Amino acid sequence: MAGISINTLQTMKEAKNKIAMLTAYDACFAYQQEAAGIDVILIGDSLGMVLQGEKSTLPVSIEDMVYHTQSVSRGTSDNGPLLLADMPFMGCATLEQALDYAKQLMQAGAHMIKLEGGAWLADIVTTLLRNGIPVCAHLGLTPQSVNALGGYKVQAKDKTQADLLISEAEALEAAGAAMVLVECIPSSLGKTLSERLSVPVIGIGAGKECDGQVLVMHDMLGITPGKTAKFVRNFMLDSESIQQAFANYAQAVKSGSFPAKTHTFS
Repeated sequence: MAGISINTLQTMKEAKNKIAMLTAYDACFAYQQEAAGIDVILIGDSLGMVLQGEKSTLPVSIEDMVYHTQSVSRGTSDNGPLLLADMPFMGCATLEQALDYAKQLMQAGAHMIKLEGGAWLADIVTTLLRNGIPVCAHLGLTPQSVNALGGYKVQAKDKTQADLLISEAEALEAAGAAMVLVECIPSSLGKTLSERLSVPVIGIGAGKECDGQVLVMHDMLGITPGKTAKFVRNFMLDSESIQQAFANYAQAVKSGSFPAKTHTFS
């Protein structure tokens, strides 16, 4: 079991201590992140884009996710960060498939599974929890649904959309989700969610008032080709090593200096 557990994260929220999360996909970077004080490592299906060169996360398979979860798990200690693994595209198409994929990811070393989608996932969340599998719900901009959403753009900008997102987050919390991750939403909505939900709310492009922050490792190291998103900060610019960049990121999240206003949406 991780040194940092879901109970640890819950205590951090209640104490208003910010949670620092980063993606990692292999043992070496996972080791460096643990040494730098990262609280949660996300084995993200973002690996499809930053490792495999795909244009989206859609081609990532359960075999890819299991392999990289195993690799990250081997790079962390029993007293290390909580490991959160992404359910790949269409992994929740049926309850049976969700159970099978989640089982594989947990057996590979994950401590929690992240699912993209709204309140329709409630039954799956409850069933996974009943089987000992904690769930993080991912709302807002959900990259696996990028085609249905019409591209990578800010979500829930008007009151109707914001109210719907809040209701879906509350429904997933009621179903048993132990954490909620929100992406590319107005900072005011990120603040509201963090206040309304009793579980930790992690933001990426969702404002500094969230209970924690997450970035894709390659983005915050400044090595992702092309234009980076508004919510990204390159932490290598002021660091002498990769581990120091990880540590600086953790410190910036915990102090509240990241994200700054320039990294958020209104």
